[in-house]
Amino acid sequence: MDVDENAAAHAYPPAAGVDPRAVVLVEGISDQYALEALAARRGRNLDAEGVSVVPTGGAQAIVRFLNLFGPQGRNVRLAGLCDAGEEGEFRRGLERAGLGSRLTRVDLERLGFYVCVADLEDELIRALGAASVEQVVDAQGELGSFRTLQKQPAWRGRTIEQQLRRFMGSGGSRKIRYARLLVEALDLTQVPRPLHLVLVHAENAQDEEQAN
Repeated sequence: MDVDENAAAHAYPPAAGVDPRAVVLVEGISDQYALEALAARRGRNLDAEGVSVVPTGGAQAIVRFLNLFGPQGRNVRLAGLCDAGEEGEFRRGLERAGLGSRLTRVDLERLGFYVCVADLEDELIRALGAASVEQVVDAQGELGSFRTLQKQPAWRGRTIEQQLRRFMGSGGSRKIRYARLLVEALDLTQVPRPLHLVLVHAENAQDEEQAN
């Protein structure tokens, strides 16, 4: 997570005025924007459903939020999304919060926590395809900046997907901005599996409440 996104996530007041049925814990603001944009594209109103997407400011803070919203706190339905590199932090956090022990990837998904293959940007770039992502970058007037990155010695020999991922993660708030833009460009039949399933899990909170 870049500095701007980390600061923005820590500024988010998760306890202020929030009385949700379900909480989706994500690492940063870019993840939040992506999930909210995807829900909107699918015609869902997360506020009306009582679903809050809450950025933790980094995987290391997951325990604090699990204690706040989990069985020891508000006891709402939980879900989550993390990068592959932070899976261990999420797993240990869930175990410390009393939600299981020796959790596997299958156990995480049963609990509603899904892992991106690398990270959010990687998932979205692969789902869209490099050519479509370049069109989004071009529409933002940043194709020239991307071409400059491609010519840099450190990135010249990389795949275009790797170059795009690096580009999304640079330039201040670029990562946050492109999270929404890439979701808005998605074919809804090609939504990355972790993003799809984490929203489905959260959506089930409303169904459970109606059943009760």
